[in-house]
Amino acid sequence: MSSVIIKRSINTEKAPISAVSTQSVAFSHYNNISAQLPVSPETGDLEAADISAQAKQCFENIKAIVESIGHVMDDVVKINIFLKNIADMDAVDAVYAGFFQDYLPVRTTVAVDALPLDGALLQVDALISNGEGTTPQAPCDLVKVAKNTENAPVSPTSTHTVAFSHYNNISAQLPVDPKTGELVAGGVTEQTAQCLKNIKAILESIDVPFDDIVKVNIFLKDLADIDAVNGVYTTFFPDSAIARTLAYVPARTIIAASALPMDALVQIDAVVSHGDGTPPQAVEDRHGIVIKANNTDQAPKCALSTQTVAFSHYNHISAQLPLDPKTGELVAGGVTEQAEQCLNNIKAIVESIGHVMDDAVKINIQLQNIADIDAINGIYTSFFQGDLPARTTVGVSAIPMDALVQIDAVISNAEGTPPAV
Repeated sequence: MSSVIIKRSINTEKAPISAVSTQSVAFSHYNNISAQLPVSPETGDLEAADISAQAKQCFENIKAIVESIGHVMDDVVKINIFLKNIADMDAVDAVYAGFFQDYLPVRTTVAVDALPLDGALLQVDALISNGEGTTPQAPCDLVKVAKNTENAPVSPTSTHTVAFSHYNNISAQLPVDPKTGELVAGGVTEQTAQCLKNIKAILESIDVPFDDIVKVNIFLKDLADIDAVNGVYTTFFPDSAIARTLAYVPARTIIAASALPMDALVQIDAVVSHGDGTPPQAVEDRHGIVIKANNTDQAPKCALSTQTVAFSHYNHISAQLPLDPKTGELVAGGVTEQAEQCLNNIKAIVESIGHVMDDAVKINIQLQNIADIDAINGIYTSFFQGDLPARTTVGVSAIPMDALVQIDAVISNAEGTPPAV
């Protein structure tokens, strides 16, 4: 691992400790927080089977982790909430608001097929601003810039965009017409277009080009709709002449949801590069910090996503399926062989850009059968030599190509991208 900027991995006994992840992994100006289940750190037991009590426990665990690294909950820039039942969202929202005093972070809420602990009704992960940076960066009280625009649907539980340092995180956008507050008419094609229009409106409100997106997450109620979604997606990417010349598309993950808010068919969130940074950083030229997109023949290629997109001090890795890059087919065997192939693909991508697996700060795993988690864990740790990354694991009803598992990652990038070296 590069020693230019040092990754900082921390666990606290005031939140549940896991053998397969680190609670908080800080790098540069962000901390990545592992998904927290509603488990009491004192007893190791699941909180009572009440959604409000479980939600409170999840957020208490995140708060304990955040405070253990000298931060407060208002340093959170992004929250992901995974529910077993989307109808529980109102109860979660009632608990949620009490944990934030000055503003609400960017947020994505989705119902999934299963969670890692039987009886859990939700789990929550987070991304935290880290103004002090990690060694040898000097502390710098960077300012979060949180904004909403009337040209996209405004939510009482999240902010459209929260910028910190050199990234903007965009709240999950539903296919809602901002003028009416209702789902747009039509099917998944029309809904996908509206989600992307909402994201574009948010970016335009902060004077950021659409092609500054480095990572897209698409949540689909029916994975069979992916071809229709892709048909719309390609009309939005690439968006500029430069991007078309380079055939640039962001890193991407597609996740099957058991349900989405408002009974939508699709929901999309995004991570956006932010070359000008946030105060007190000096404003850079719009193209002064370069997005570095890279593909390697050692991992499966996709026309609709780039394997790795680096910007500033992070690389975002597209979701990897258990495909043999030579044949483009699923590898033989069961979930163990498939998980190993996913991780080998990520390793090949990471090594193609001069990094190692221990540069990973966050890993996201989707399983068709949550009972396979023990088999996954049996090989997972062998890919890392040092402290384990933060991690989120969910069970989903389907995965592209009927795979049993898919995995994406966020990788530290100590060298940064030009001119931030």
